[in-house]
Amino acid sequence: MSLPEPVRRDTRLDNYVDRYAARAHGMTASAIRALFAVANRPEVVSLAGGMPNIADLPLDAVGSVVHDLVVDNGRVAMQYGSGQGEPMLREQICDIMRLEGVVAHPDDITVTVGSQQGLDLVTRIFCDPGDVVLCEAPSYVGALGVFSSYQCDVVHVAMDEEGLDPQALTEAIGAVRNAGKRVKFLYTIPNFHNPAGVTQSLERRQQVLAVAKAADLLVIEDNPYGLLGFDGEPIPAIRSLDADTVVYLGSFSKTFAPGFRIGWVLAPHAVREKLVLAQESATLCPPVFSQFAISAYLAKHDWRSQIKIFKEMYRDRRDAMLAGLSDHMPAGTSWTVPEGGFFVWVTLPPGLDSQSMLPRAVTARVAYVPGTAFYADGFGSRHMRLSYCFPTPERIIEGTRRLGEVLEYEMSVNETFGTAIHQGSFKPYEAPGANQT
Repeated sequence: MSLPEPVRRDTRLDNYVDRYAARAHGMTASAIRALFAVANRPEVVSLAGGMPNIADLPLDAVGSVVHDLVVDNGRVAMQYGSGQGEPMLREQICDIMRLEGVVAHPDDITVTVGSQQGLDLVTRIFCDPGDVVLCEAPSYVGALGVFSSYQCDVVHVAMDEEGLDPQALTEAIGAVRNAGKRVKFLYTIPNFHNPAGVTQSLERRQQVLAVAKAADLLVIEDNPYGLLGFDGEPIPAIRSLDADTVVYLGSFSKTFAPGFRIGWVLAPHAVREKLVLAQESATLCPPVFSQFAISAYLAKHDWRSQIKIFKEMYRDRRDAMLAGLSDHMPAGTSWTVPEGGFFVWVTLPPGLDSQSMLPRAVTARVAYVPGTAFYADGFGSRHMRLSYCFPTPERIIEGTRRLGEVLEYEMSVNETFGTAIHQGSFKPYEAPGANQT
């Protein structure tokens, strides 16, 4: 007697996989968030996350502001509010942006749940599936996640020591349009770039803007770090050069505290109307209590002096990072020298792969973000982002020492056994900075 054929019974972890919208299938976890569980262990020196250091924030002053807000105006501050954001905060945001040369009207500002939501709303109202977004190479991992979630195609544009390359931008626009695709906007971080650490000069901003205007291309200027420069006055924002071509994203996460989750979008009036409608459909209104709290802080506290304190703290940490890299990185390693912000972009010696090296680094109790997280096209394996904003200078020095030992070991393994990485396989746009050691 023959036995019956066995019946195959497949199982799957997600019973709803066939029901999701097509855009949900492209969603992936952030490479940085995936590191948190390991990087937050006390024995690990985390040079990975870009978490602002609020140790120098005057909590007594903030606590007093919040206390008075609840006692004096709690019934308003804890109620629903405007989908566009509270008028008094929008007026204060105009004062803040004026420090970078931006002249704006409060009516053209939409308050958001951090600048991340602002980018999400902008992408939602402009992009259809298959539309192209131009980004620097590398680019902010959170922006790449937004563009992926709306099924956009990201095309990277080369950078150099001054940021986005205008000639490469011109060529990218032409290539995309010749391929029959629509370019919806250029996304750029001109100040203390995340992750590259470089800054566009005023001349470079003018050149990039000229290319965008000639191509009738919208520019999305993401500027969370603009007031955190270590030397001199802020460079005028791209938005200060053209009010019609540029949509500006700002945030209180880096200059005050990220837990309040308040950012904003400054956009041309017609775009602002669409943003408010999108905001209302997403959240009804941005967090009212957070807006009142930040507004009271700005009104009652010397926030300019507080930003100066933050700048000095981050400068000390930047200096520690650069000193540690100079002392501990092996020959063939290079990195950018940021003039502000949170990040250094490291180029590894030939043959090393930051993604495959990460487990060994974590074992050596140091964490970083592999460069591949900042590209939509799989590049960046020879790069890593190091963050100096949160650890103490002493911890930063120790982290670079541990990282240097990992690199030395990887290089010795490659020297002994060879490497499968083809040295000519890296595109020029992978390396925006120098300082070869």
